Amino acid sequence: MCRALLLSIAGWLVVSYAAPAAAQETNEGFEPIFDGVQLGDWEGDPVYWRVEDGKLVGEVTPDTLLERNSWIIWRGGEVEDFELKLEYRVSAEGNSGVGYRCDEVPGTPYALRGYQADIHGGNDWTGINYEERGRTFLALRGMAVRVPPGERPELRTVFASEADLQRHVKKEDWNMYHIIARGNRLQHFLNGVLMSEVEDDDPVNGRRKGLLGVQVHVGPPMTIEYRNIRLKRLAPDAETLAPVEEIPELTFDNPSALKHLRDQARE
Repeated sequence: MCRALLLSIAGWLVVSYAAPAAAQETNEGFEPIFDGVQLGDWEGDPVYWRVEDGKLVGEVTPDTLLERNSWIIWRGGEVEDFELKLEYRVSAEGNSGVGYRCDEVPGTPYALRGYQADIHGGNDWTGINYEERGRTFLALRGMAVRVPPGERPELRTVFASEADLQRHVKKEDWNMYHIIARGNRLQHFLNGVLMSEVEDDDPVNGRRKGLLGVQVHVGPPMTIEYRNIRLKRLAPDAETLAPVEEIPELTFDNPSALKHLRDQARE
């Protein structure tokens, strides 16, 4: 799709900056927040969540289909600036996510709203930044975006194609998620590869601290497994983004993503 047509569909400002650096692969300073033996600081609906063989397991069966997403929440404290590493394995029909800097939804048990590093058993959504019960899609795979105050996300650059990034996702196998949240910059890495980046400058809707949790999703029966969940708290960071350079050529190969952009433009 040509750049002009995409801009007319989405109405997003397109700018560019230097490609983000890869995450440093170090485990220094990380502390486990799940011991693989008991739930401990984790609180969720026991219908859906259990500990099994060293893993945190979320399961939806034909008899326990959900009417809304259900989270298991880490009660070890709120997170602000941090790095989180974990391994996950999701079934082919599964849909889950790692929520961070979240708030609980008043009057609705085991419900969170906030940023989410998405997990999907199919080919579409793993690695995106989706705001649960909020602004919805903030950055699709391969996108670095800025969210201005009270506005929709502005696309800063497309640093990789969705098809290329999907090749790094292991189907029905273990994947390593690495989430970095520093100030207003949010980065999602999968198996060492950057999937999406958000610079959230919205003072009303943006979130600088909150809860962690993981999710089972409305839909068909599914299983999601987590292990080796480790957290590293960071000192406040004043990092800024690189200056604007040139406008890149844009390519999108995800029909679902394009449909979302079209629907958003019609609102």
